Amino acid sequence: MNALLIILGVCALSVGLVTLLPLLTLGVVLLFALGAFFIWFLPILIIASSDETRGGEKICWILAILFLSWFAWVFYFFLAPLKPKHRIHYQHYHGYQY
Repeated sequence: MNALLIILGVCALSVGLVTLLPLLTLGVVLLFALGAFFIWFLPILIIASSDETRGGEKICWILAILFLSWFAWVFYFFLAPLKPKHRIHYQHYHGYQY
């Protein structure tokens, strides 16, 4: 009698696992898809929050990321900003320039 209960329990457990297998596979696939989307979206977030560029130049870099993928992000890393930054020169009260 105990052997029959053990065999029925093992059969029920195996049927339950086979039934849950598609759900577990779907969960793993969704996790990988979300991870891939985050990795793809990460350069856009970096450029959007960056202080290196502003306005239209930032929008152009984001559009380049969307259409050219990671190559544009590598170019952004090495080339942004395209225009030179203005440096502020401080003067002392006596007219000395630093």
